[in-house]
Amino acid sequence: EVQLVESGGGLVQPGGSLRLSCVASGFTFRFYAMSWVRQAPGKGVERVSAIDGGGSSTYYTDSVKGRFTISRDNAKDTLYLELNSLKSEDTAMYYCAKAQVPWNWYSGLEYKIWGQGTQVTVSS
Repeated sequence: EVQLVESGGGLVQPGGSLRLSCVASGFTFRFYAMSWVRQAPGKGVERVSAIDGGGSSTYYTDSVKGRFTISRDNAKDTLYLELNSLKSEDTAMYYCAKAQVPWNWYSGLEYKIWGQGTQVTVSS
């Protein structure tokens, strides 16, 4: 059974930083691209970032480029998202998501959320 367990969220002031983690189990982690998505209150799901199975290719949505960094440790089956220079508009529930198919990396690749998410709140 696929499980993704997110952690690391919290309340932070504008300009602050957080590091999110997602521990995966139930599948061969290194075979799959992974992504971080977020959902703010009253808004749809937004893909924030993605990374291929080997960790060599990444994607960022324009609003987080230069501020967020995605990474993964395949030895630990763990996905990370480092959030820097946080803004109030980054406030959302953050989820990690697994690619629907292994060994793929392309712009239309679909991902599925399996976890409960971790809340990030940016407020003074």
